[in-house]
Amino acid sequence: MKQHISSVSRTCYFQLRRIATIRKYLTTDATAKLVTSTILSRLDYCNSLLAGLPSSSISRLQRIQNSSARLVLRKKKRDHITPLLNQLHWLPVPARITYKINTLTYKCLHGLAPAYLSDSLSLYVPSRTLRSSADSLKLNIPHTKLKTAGQRSFSFQAPSQWNTLPLPLRQQQSLESFKSALKTFLFSK
Repeated sequence: MKQHISSVSRTCYFQLRRIATIRKYLTTDATAKLVTSTILSRLDYCNSLLAGLPSSSISRLQRIQNSSARLVLRKKKRDHITPLLNQLHWLPVPARITYKINTLTYKCLHGLAPAYLSDSLSLYVPSRTLRSSADSLKLNIPHTKLKTAGQRSFSFQAPSQWNTLPLPLRQQQSLESFKSALKTFLFSK
């Protein structure tokens, strides 16, 4: 994973430097679209594989996003980043990973994902009836032997993150409404 993060970092910073040279000729909207298509798309590519990594690894990718936001909005390095990300309506990198995993989980539960992903998830069936058993959308979290690799797998991360979402969010009827509600939920955290 370190090699992947290093490769993404190198490529993104190279693209950022190229965009910075033409920034004075671009509007804010044009720069935002350019950064979204060239840099954020690279940060989002296969980012569900980054779930469970130490924050030191994720912070390298977050710094890329922070630099991108400062470039788009023409802000200095000392300016606080959270208002800039909110203004651009960009989720931070850890939230983007959570968003991707929960979206994939929703697709698995509603038959919109490939079978190999859907088969790795199973609904939680309580051994006895409890008041909390009315929640039929909880997933079974598998036991893992390896804390590092096992707990980073999709079959572990997906149920762990899915079960922490509020029930009304998990009960959304369409993928679009789920994505919208999930993004709102992640912004409010």
